[in-house]
Amino acid sequence: MDFVDIVLYFGYFMVLIAAVLAVGFPLYIASKNPKSLITSGIGLGSILVLFFIAWLISGNEVNASYAEFGVDESLSKFIGGMLNLVYLLAGIAVIGIVASEFRKAFKNG
Repeated sequence: MDFVDIVLYFGYFMVLIAAVLAVGFPLYIASKNPKSLITSGIGLGSILVLFFIAWLISGNEVNASYAEFGVDESLSKFIGGMLNLVYLLAGIAVIGIVASEFRKAFKNG
């Protein structure tokens, strides 16, 4: 085992620790305040509803270039739904930023 392998395994270990802490700390804090889970659940539910809408409007076409990577119709529809969700969330973010700036401009002026 050379130095590169040791560093790679250390990196894998650190990523694993970070993942456990990223999941563990919010769960620990939520256990102290269970009402905070309601707002988290509403946010997660909203994203799931938006994904369902994005999935419904996505197509399931499979080009020859997709088929060579093992993409079938259901995976193509899922990928299209995820892309539509990203576009939808980016649009919502831009609209929110613009609306916030307009609100600040007219509130102070």
